[in-house]
Amino acid sequence: MKHFSSPARAACLAGLLSAALAGPAPAAEFPERSVRIVVGFSAGGTTDVAARIIAKELSDDLGQSFVVENKPGAGSNIGAESVARAKPDGYTLYMVAVTSAINQTLYKNLSFDIVKDFSPVALVIKVPNILVVNPSLPVKSVQELVAYLKANPGKVSFASSGSGTSIHMAGELFKLRTGADIVHIPYKGSAPAITDLIGNQVQLMFDNMPSAWPHVQAGKLRALAVTTAERSATAPDLPTMVESGFEKFDVSSWFGLIAPAGTPPEIVSKLNASVLKALAKPEVQQKFRDLGAITARTTPQEFGDFIKSEVETWATVVKASGAKVE
Repeated sequence: MKHFSSPARAACLAGLLSAALAGPAPAAEFPERSVRIVVGFSAGGTTDVAARIIAKELSDDLGQSFVVENKPGAGSNIGAESVARAKPDGYTLYMVAVTSAINQTLYKNLSFDIVKDFSPVALVIKVPNILVVNPSLPVKSVQELVAYLKANPGKVSFASSGSGTSIHMAGELFKLRTGADIVHIPYKGSAPAITDLIGNQVQLMFDNMPSAWPHVQAGKLRALAVTTAERSATAPDLPTMVESGFEKFDVSSWFGLIAPAGTPPEIVSKLNASVLKALAKPEVQQKFRDLGAITARTTPQEFGDFIKSEVETWATVVKASGAKVE
């Protein structure tokens, strides 16, 4: 048996004690394996596109794969619920959209709370919605669309990426403000909704600009207006809904990263820093700008406060529209 001298033994014990007291260092070691970013919609929509852009940047910066996993359904609630129940270790994240703030009021029996059951990481982008119609519809302005809808009650349907999305609520707000009789057809994401809009199975949609604009440019859809208070730099010639005669019609979408509640602050901070690093890159800003999106820079606390305010704002719209989902 090998014996240590007293000084050597003391040094060894000191080292062990130091290691024990230091405990785990999750932020320094994180991530040690691949990380999932869950998206509550099908592939191809704005939430998915934004998640994939940021996932690549996080992978490059942090040295592990950030993999996007699509879990569509129930207006994104299926994906959100799966993340709320996940282990709060930083290895399961959620690409949250404005939809989740709306759903907090729209759905009566949610099994999670978007404020209480998640740790905010960072807001990534904000985007305007855009009113698009199938080119076969004989309208070239919002005013002409309203006149057509009133002349053809119940014959026109509008698509959304799911019940409770800002796309859906923009349509409900439009119905409320015009009194038009149009039918809501929800889909499991913007991509399948756009496919049917192009195919004329549905006639109009208030889609996120990133997923709709390429089809407008290709001539497959006709754009009538943007839903933000000011015109979009991506489509400066396109009027706003306000300019088209609708006061206070300001509906925009946003997307960011959140983690299950209880995720170590060190990990949240590390993820936030990596997201901000990515969003500071000119090439990343350009990618989002090409899609009609504007990048954001927030601390976790700022993003958390923003989500709370959005829940309150959309609660007012949901109640005024009378929209409900069981």
